Amino acid sequence: MKVYGITNCNTVKKALDWLKANNVAYEFQDFKKLGVSAEKLAEWDAKAGYEKFLNKQGLTWKQLDPEVKESIKTKEDALALLQQKTSMIKRPVIEKDGFLFFGFDEGVYSKELL
Repeated sequence: MKVYGITNCNTVKKALDWLKANNVAYEFQDFKKLGVSAEKLAEWDAKAGYEKFLNKQGLTWKQLDPEVKESIKTKEDALALLQQKTSMIKRPVIEKDGFLFFGFDEGVYSKELL
């Protein structure tokens, strides 16, 4: 299982604490240190649609210039921006055997990861 996120994100911290408490093994990739490939973003888009993981509620999106926000017209525009500004990806991202989930939800985690 792979977990993507940012170590100083409170939601990621909650998720990692839950995984540790439930003895779920995982590999962690920090977006800030390692980034995320265009191929991985395209894969997530194909499975879930970029709208599912483009976090428009977060500070990074809110701080963008209005022109930049308005320039996101296609999935290619969105994925390029997400690769450049990884803090706009809803996190954590959980991948396990075809299961893909964005965010933290104990109920979903219990059902899918235990």
